[in-house]
Amino acid sequence: MFAIVIAILLVILAFFTFFTVGTSQVAIVTRFGKFRRVATDGLNWKWPIIETIAGRISLRVNQIVLTMETKTKDNVFVSIPISVQYQVRPERVFDAYYKLSNPLTQIKAYVEQVVLGHVPGMTLDEVFASQSGIAAAVKKELDSDMSSFGYEIVNVLVTDIVPDAKVKAAMNDINAAQREQVAAQARGEAEKILVVKKAEAEAESKALQGHGTANQRKAIIEGLQTSIEQFQKAVNGASAADVMQLVLVTQYFDTLKSIGENDKTNTLFLSHSPGAVRDISDQILQSMLGAEKASDQPAAAPRAASPRKSIIPSVE
Repeated sequence: MFAIVIAILLVILAFFTFFTVGTSQVAIVTRFGKFRRVATDGLNWKWPIIETIAGRISLRVNQIVLTMETKTKDNVFVSIPISVQYQVRPERVFDAYYKLSNPLTQIKAYVEQVVLGHVPGMTLDEVFASQSGIAAAVKKELDSDMSSFGYEIVNVLVTDIVPDAKVKAAMNDINAAQREQVAAQARGEAEKILVVKKAEAEAESKALQGHGTANQRKAIIEGLQTSIEQFQKAVNGASAADVMQLVLVTQYFDTLKSIGENDKTNTLFLSHSPGAVRDISDQILQSMLGAEKASDQPAAAPRAASPRKSIIPSVE
């Protein structure tokens, strides 16, 4: 019976003597209410009745999310969600447990102090552009203030800038208008390029057409020259003027023939006699010389086109 009592007492004594601490945790051991030591993770012991466990502190990284509401320099109210990641320094467990009763409230107060000291001096656009700057300022302030309490600020994140709904809608309208302006400028530049390219193409086409006309005339002149030389060799005593007259009259009658073969040509018959062939050749030659002189003069204003009408003299 006595052995059983002793065994029960030993079990109770072991129960109050040995204790375990989880990983990433520490336990505060006190003796008669006075801090004695910090018990780390694993199996630990303490004097029963004399020593007690005052509390446990996690060494993990914790995170709190705070929402700060303030006004910018241009009188826009914004809400700023801020995430603060912190942890207790293992070597400063005593300070973290005894110097600060409510770390969350203290951290929130420091964050409000920093945000209210920076954001009211910036415009809304500057606040959006300075999210990382605000986070760095908050972290710097918390590091210097919370280190004396045994806490380490791992990171501070400004996750968003939330202005008033009406202000946000107005900002979206401004952004849409600016993008539409840029799109209009791009369309205008594209149309300008098309017009310029079209003008360049027309200029190049006219230049090529002029070169073609010049080459055609050159070929005609060379062909006439060759014809005149061959005709003079075949017919003795024929002058260049006689050959030119014959060529012109031949072309004249070829033109009459082609007009007569076309059913859709409006034809006007005039009186004509075979004896006037020389006069016709002279008139054609004079017309060609006059056209050559007119081409050397500045171009006159274009006149309205009239329906094609051919005049064919009737042979009496």
